[in-house]
Amino acid sequence: QVQLVESGGGLVQAGGSLRLSCAISGSISRIAAMGWYRQAPGKQRELVATITTGGRTNIADSVKGRFTISRDNAKNTVDLQMNSLKPEDTAVYYCNVDDLIIRTIYWGQGTQVTVSS
Repeated sequence: QVQLVESGGGLVQAGGSLRLSCAISGSISRIAAMGWYRQAPGKQRELVATITTGGRTNIADSVKGRFTISRDNAKNTVDLQMNSLKPEDTAVYYCNVDDLIIRTIYWGQGTQVTVSS
């Protein structure tokens, strides 16, 4: 059974930084994209950043230049470094694994990020 556990969320002032981490347990395929999504109150869940097994990244325009995604394939972890945070970054952030071999998507339970102005 695959489980994703996020950590690192919290309350931070605008301009500050946070680092989110996601630990993935269970068996996933070698070819699995990992990523972070977020959902603000009253809005749809949106992509923040994804990263392939080979390290290719896709970053949302709204966070480009401020957020960095990284993964450790040996440890099955994916991190999101968030700098220069803005109040509009406030949301629940979800870790995601897209197992491209068995075509299954897994989600974490989410971690709250709140940026005060």
